Amino acid sequence: MLTFNHFNFNVSDLEASIRFYRDALGLTEVRRKEAEDGSFVIVFLGDGRTDFRLELTWLRGHPQKYDLGECEFHLAMAAEDYEAAHRRHQQMGCVCFENPAMGIYFISDPDGYWIEIIPGR
Repeated sequence: MLTFNHFNFNVSDLEASIRFYRDALGLTEVRRKEAEDGSFVIVFLGDGRTDFRLELTWLRGHPQKYDLGECEFHLAMAAEDYEAAHRRHQQMGCVCFENPAMGIYFISDPDGYWIEIIPGR
């Protein structure tokens, strides 16, 4: 039996990404691993309610933007108060696509990764 553990995004500015995920989604740092030689930092973020983690990886030797292809992959999060989350994300200017017919929208993080926001259960 296998279970979900975490999902990774490589990021170009770790502190900007940590702030974004805190402010936009309420995620907080739960664990950090730093290479002794400073070549990478890995930060795991959690929602405080589930065991699932978002892993943010910063690589010192990767100064260029990450190639995200056509952004056909994404992380999805459920919002207990969908309307309040939508207002907050509009105010932050990070809403990148909306599909009212499906009742969902997407936000984009500082590196261009898309996060789908769906109504909570």
